[in-house]
Amino acid sequence: MTRESQIAPSLPPAVEKVSRNLQRWGFWSFWLQLILGIISTVTLLFSIPALSESKQNLQGVQFGILSAFISIILLVVALVISFRYKKIGTKIENRDPAMRPKKSETMNLIQFGLVFNLVGMLFAIIGAETLVGLALAKSLTLSPQLIGSNPQQFVNPLDLLIIQANTNTIGAHFAGIVTSLILINRISN
Repeated sequence: MTRESQIAPSLPPAVEKVSRNLQRWGFWSFWLQLILGIISTVTLLFSIPALSESKQNLQGVQFGILSAFISIILLVVALVISFRYKKIGTKIENRDPAMRPKKSETMNLIQFGLVFNLVGMLFAIIGAETLVGLALAKSLTLSPQLIGSNPQQFVNPLDLLIIQANTNTIGAHFAGIVTSLILINRISN
């Protein structure tokens, strides 16, 4: 044992538990949201040039993509908050209680993360529903013939790619929501 560990009082078990939870859940939330967010962003960025070359009516698709990008912007904010969970968990380990973040500040940060993820998930769902509705409308308006006169009336892979990007964003926001709810539960008890 070192002299410092003999002099400095150990942390209360409740503080250690809160610190561990913030660090662990902040780490997993950050990386899961980051990976799903990168996949969604790359997929959407890949689809924009292909859509601009397409000659189909894009009004509904543009709204769906706009909703998806708003959701991704909110995901970036949620990622920053998720990263801060780990930093706050480290600050809580400070031996001086006056230097530790207050419980109310920590809970407010977690609640902000929850709100950003909820609003981001709402935009991702709106975008996905718009695009799924357009894909469904395309498939329902097909004539029973095997070969259509207009190839743009078919549901194409690009439509499905954008829907997949929105679904990944929904998953990323869901991970942030679950993390926030778990942390609220574990810290408030």
